[in-house]
Amino acid sequence: MGRAFEFRKARKMKRWSAMSKAFTRIGKDIVMAVKDGGPDPDSNSRLRAVIQNAKAVNMPKDNVERAIKRASDKSLGDFKEIVFEGYAPHGIAILIETATDNNTRTVANVRSYFNKCDGSLGTSGSVVFMFDHVCNFRINRGAMDLEELELELIDFGVEEIFEDEDGCLIYAPFESFGAIQSYLEAQSLEILSSGFERIPQITKVLTPEQAADVDKLLEKIEEDDDVQNVYHTMDESSD
Repeated sequence: MGRAFEFRKARKMKRWSAMSKAFTRIGKDIVMAVKDGGPDPDSNSRLRAVIQNAKAVNMPKDNVERAIKRASDKSLGDFKEIVFEGYAPHGIAILIETATDNNTRTVANVRSYFNKCDGSLGTSGSVVFMFDHVCNFRINRGAMDLEELELELIDFGVEEIFEDEDGCLIYAPFESFGAIQSYLEAQSLEILSSGFERIPQITKVLTPEQAADVDKLLEKIEEDDDVQNVYHTMDESSD
């Protein structure tokens, strides 16, 4: 198995945000999708993907419909996606994806987390090159053979396909998302969830004590409501 498989396995073994946090993230994704392409999922592929992700975390249908209706209100402000880069203690690179309606607040909060935990907030481009930006799909492949599916998707730049208890997982470059989504829908293959991740190219093993220092910072960042995702270069087995 490749890096995507190991990355996913390690992240599943780690803590996952509480369900309410997942709902908050998806609520913001809905707003951004509706503002970008309108409230009709049939004509808005980004919104279709978010609705699939909402189902995957058992977000009630009523919550989804309310979020779409609220996002359709022109008086509701949009969220801006901002990426922060920096270093935790012991040379661990951190990349933070946020969605905020108040950039000043978010910058101040993120900077304070780094300062309190002996880290350093970097400038744009300081660590992003250490991560591969990929898209992923979890599908129900039905009766289609896994090798057959892999052959069909080679032309889309798919890098890894594997199965676990959650279904069939597809990983490809970030820019392949739209083409793969269109292909899967055209083939009537059920998309259970989809999204984007940043996989570290190289990870660093720390001692338990060092890992605890990094985890302290990661936990502060992950608790922030403006934060959508956090990625780092610490080997997940370190803690």
